[in-house]
Amino acid sequence: RSAITYSATGASHILALSGLHLSIIYLLLTRLTMGRRRFWLTQVLVVLAIWAYALLTGLSVSIMRAATMLTIYSLFALGGRRQSPLGVLSFTAIVLLLTDSSTLFDVGFQLSFMSMLGILLFTPILDRWVSASWMTSHQPIKWLYGLLAVSAAAQLGTAPLVAYYFGRFSTWFLLTNIIAIPAATLILYGALLTLLIPATGSVLLWLAGTLNSGLEQITKLPLACIEGLNPSILQVAMTYVAIAVFGVLLNYWHPQRQTPYYT
Repeated sequence: RSAITYSATGASHILALSGLHLSIIYLLLTRLTMGRRRFWLTQVLVVLAIWAYALLTGLSVSIMRAATMLTIYSLFALGGRRQSPLGVLSFTAIVLLLTDSSTLFDVGFQLSFMSMLGILLFTPILDRWVSASWMTSHQPIKWLYGLLAVSAAAQLGTAPLVAYYFGRFSTWFLLTNIIAIPAATLILYGALLTLLIPATGSVLLWLAGTLNSGLEQITKLPLACIEGLNPSILQVAMTYVAIAVFGVLLNYWHPQRQTPYYT
């Protein structure tokens, strides 16, 4: 039942071993090393830990994508150079496709890369619709807006493919991610803490149960999940064209004209 709940609310990425989990682990390891990104030994240990996790989880496409991207970021950090997120994503795709060209037709590959592409393209555009100085002075709102912006951007990148492959659209995905992503982060951190202090396992179980209960409540909301979608490949392509046009309009018709950081 939990799997159905996660699927209906658009939180399946929390259950699946995905780039989200690896990114959380990378962030934790970076913080544990005091953020000394230029220290080569630190970066080597972090990269080794990332690939050890990838190997242990079976080297799924989304994990491979995240591990490769994080490795490239670490290499740039060692050289003290500014990396281009879109360039890193493109290079990662090339590496994976050169390794196995049939990966292009893997659903996980398509969803993983379209999710990242949506985040890299749309998050900077959405950020320009709010005042950076105001957000800086209101950190809780900045955190919430950032979470919503990333969730919306990822949804724009993957929604047409999800409708094509799975025939559904989760309408409350923003609310889902507000609950699921912080909870998943705490659960991963808590799992590591439980290894050191087993007594904290009960807190971890309570947090997981609370997450499941929260998502079940979302499934009871009106039109929580639209089922029975069956778009053709042409309709999916035209939807992406419409999303691209929407992105261009947002990019030029915003209150603050700034240069996107990804260019």
